[in-house]
Amino acid sequence: MTPPFDTYQVRRAFGRAAASYEAHAVLQREVERRLLERLDYLEAAPTRVLDLGCGPGHAAQAMRTRWKGAQVVALDAALPMLNRVKLNWLRPVARVQADARALPFADASIDVLYSNLCIQWIDDLPALFDEFRRVLRPRGYLALSTFGPDTLHELRAAWAQADVPTGISAPHVSQFVDIARVGDALMHAGFRDPVLDAEHFTLTYNDAPSLMRELKAIGATNADPRRVRGLTGRAHYRRAVEAYEAFRENGVLPATYEVIYAHAWAPDPGQPRRGRGGGEIASFPIERLRGSRRG
Repeated sequence: MTPPFDTYQVRRAFGRAAASYEAHAVLQREVERRLLERLDYLEAAPTRVLDLGCGPGHAAQAMRTRWKGAQVVALDAALPMLNRVKLNWLRPVARVQADARALPFADASIDVLYSNLCIQWIDDLPALFDEFRRVLRPRGYLALSTFGPDTLHELRAAWAQADVPTGISAPHVSQFVDIARVGDALMHAGFRDPVLDAEHFTLTYNDAPSLMRELKAIGATNADPRRVRGLTGRAHYRRAVEAYEAFRENGVLPATYEVIYAHAWAPDPGQPRRGRGGGEIASFPIERLRGSRRG
């Protein structure tokens, strides 16, 4: 089962981090660059493109430059982050604040849905991908990246060791799903020919507090609803910092990030999709119904 997330905490954390995000989101920009390369699989230029979880909107601007005739929509749940999207009067990008689980777009109205390091904060992937499927046109293209379970495993282990004297068992670092579950959720939602792969990145820091400050600066705080509320005691925090020292190599502390990439195509018209109640919904072009009317 996908771990739960406190969506209010996610939205608030990224809203608070809007001003500091770009200065610290080095990994996010690199993954963004690699995910944008996957758009080369598209043979025809799209008409309408959605950058879901757009952050400051760099990918949306890149796609607007790439496809000059397309309408590009930048969507984010955090309004302060969305306000960081730069306006370009020559090549405007539409900005929309919305929840990814309930997209304010008509059925089959999006040609390309791009989402970089966003969906790890959403707990029901099958339902989310069904919403993606709903707004994508038949044979529309989906490209996404998300964090996998190895992400920040060093920090998770350090906090677990620091918790031992206190008896605390609440999580300090959010848990993310593995590549198999991402693939299963895509298939469950009816996407065709999904391709998934993963790679690991290692960022290094002089000390653990530097890593923790950076996570806060990009909004990547603990969003597990089982987390301990309130301030962490100084002694508890110090134990976690000391426990992290066990990972030091060559004078620096590593922080591992597992990034999962996926791309897939929405199916042809008439293929059923999962309904919100669990049943299947099929749609057909009106032309396919001709001849069935009786006078």
